[in-house]
Amino acid sequence: MLQVEWKANVPPKPKLLGTKVYTDYDLSELLPYIDWNPFFQVWQLRGKYPNRGYPNIFNDESVGVEAKKLHGDALKLLDEIVASKTLTAKGVVGIWPANSVGDDIEVCAADGSGKKLGAFHTLRQQEEREDTTYFALSDFVAPKASGVNDYVGAFAVSCGFGCEEVCAQLRKENDDYKGIMMEAVADRLAEAFAELLHYKMRTELWGYAPDEKLSAEDMLKVKYGGIRPAPGYPTQPDHTEKTFMWELLDAEKATGIELTDSLAMLPAASVSALVFANPCSTYFQVGKICKDQVGEYAARKGMSVEEVEKWMGPYLGYDPEA
Repeated sequence: MLQVEWKANVPPKPKLLGTKVYTDYDLSELLPYIDWNPFFQVWQLRGKYPNRGYPNIFNDESVGVEAKKLHGDALKLLDEIVASKTLTAKGVVGIWPANSVGDDIEVCAADGSGKKLGAFHTLRQQEEREDTTYFALSDFVAPKASGVNDYVGAFAVSCGFGCEEVCAQLRKENDDYKGIMMEAVADRLAEAFAELLHYKMRTELWGYAPDEKLSAEDMLKVKYGGIRPAPGYPTQPDHTEKTFMWELLDAEKATGIELTDSLAMLPAASVSALVFANPCSTYFQVGKICKDQVGEYAARKGMSVEEVEKWMGPYLGYDPEA
């Protein structure tokens, strides 16, 4: 467990408490924040775009020519999307009072009434390793017993509105290449929107890093303070945590981003995450979890062990059928 002297690290009160909605964000503002590396992975090209400081994929003897062509086509499509507003960017950001209670993060109403709205349930690392600090996301929020007022943030963004309609038409025209390109570009725009809104949270809406002067390239290298882990990924591998996030953000009503029965986001080109300001916060992998932890976690969430096992299948350190 992370040890923090909370009295000496009192987090700043956010300028925004509650939610803020973005209904039709200017796509052109997102362009500098695009991370192109996953774009090349869509096309199964190995190499790195130079914004991460790696050898330039365009100079690669085996894939350089193809990478340049794909990147050029993507830039042309981006110009077309921005000019014609083919896609629409929507998002919602929220920040609420919060404190940790054990491995849970209790969230209270933004109006300062202290009314408990619910809790995010986090998982602590269990696998033995050399570092004896076993992280859970709750470590990055001040414990309720500390008396320190702390906060947690969240956001959900999408640049996929309009994408399915365009791709359906392209399929009718047998233009599979442009259809795949459209989906890949929409994904890059959504991630760029997440990058930009996280920046706005750090410097304006939460304001815990008001003097941050990072380039977009340095942001992509995660040189800023704080983290934005997404439910379903290694730091919190449980997708069901999205349901409480959606309630807090009123995300579907605010943006139109829906959760499917499998808790995937629709439109597909969407990104959501929790936001932590603590300077000690860091990304980590929960790793495999044992049956005793699953039982304890299920009890905290008010779910059956079988239900938790269904959602956490790849992370179970045991065979639930045994």
